[in-house]
Amino acid sequence: MDFYVAAIIQALCFGPLVIGLFLSMKIFNIPDITTDGSYTLGAVITAVGLSNGYPPLVTLFLAMLGGAFAGGCTALIHTGLRIHALLAGILVMTALYSVNLVLLGRSNLPLLGFADIFAGLGLFTRTDDNTLFVLVLFVVILLFAMSYLLRSDFGIALRATGDSEPMIRAQGVNTTRMKVYGLAMSNALVAWSGSLMAQFQGFVDINMGIGIVISGLGAVIIGDTLINFLKVRAIPPMLCWVLFGVITFQLMLALALDAGVDANLLKLTTSVLVLVIVALPRFGGILEFNRR
Repeated sequence: MDFYVAAIIQALCFGPLVIGLFLSMKIFNIPDITTDGSYTLGAVITAVGLSNGYPPLVTLFLAMLGGAFAGGCTALIHTGLRIHALLAGILVMTALYSVNLVLLGRSNLPLLGFADIFAGLGLFTRTDDNTLFVLVLFVVILLFAMSYLLRSDFGIALRATGDSEPMIRAQGVNTTRMKVYGLAMSNALVAWSGSLMAQFQGFVDINMGIGIVISGLGAVIIGDTLINFLKVRAIPPMLCWVLFGVITFQLMLALALDAGVDANLLKLTTSVLVLVIVALPRFGGILEFNRR
């Protein structure tokens, strides 16, 4: 049972990440590969901050600032230099590997001797209960904040930039600025997730962000499939279904490991799961076409 509790905790740590990916991929239609680097950047800034005596909440805030800066750089490269968003993300992600290595000063750093945000904000003595409480609190705050933001005038301008950029530009909105704000916000959330994961697992590794966009994408696709199937149009339930997607995805991975899949094959298992999730709606469409 503790194995699946750990999977749920990990899924909640990924909550800000999937909301960030949902913002960039589904609202802005930008495949932002910066995620791999900004996730690790959030963890690295957290590790450096904690090791230098900064409070956990301060390191979390600094991690989000670092992620926002990385996302802003990607947006400026994309909009200012007219470079494809995918390539811009790859360039910033590659640069962040060196930045992270310089900041960390080594390939990995244990954090077991430092106070984390779960101990600082918790109410329970049992570690897992404490961690779950803090993560649920963060996720609820995130849901309310993002629901309010995306329904505000600013949020409507963000969403309209992704839906129809020429139309919203004709209304006098600076779409370049909207993209910078959107990608900065997205990567700030991704860095938040990296910070939470570093404190949960008790160490930071320079390669911890490799392939993280695939895991996040799988969760977003599950949520998006449910959103389309249920014909959800309101922002709050959309965000809830995306979070449900990440919990489902992590439980599927936990089930695979519990069934005896070698941990060394976890990345392969993740890729196969994402492939199946992506292919299922198309496979259903093919079956429907053949019936006709």
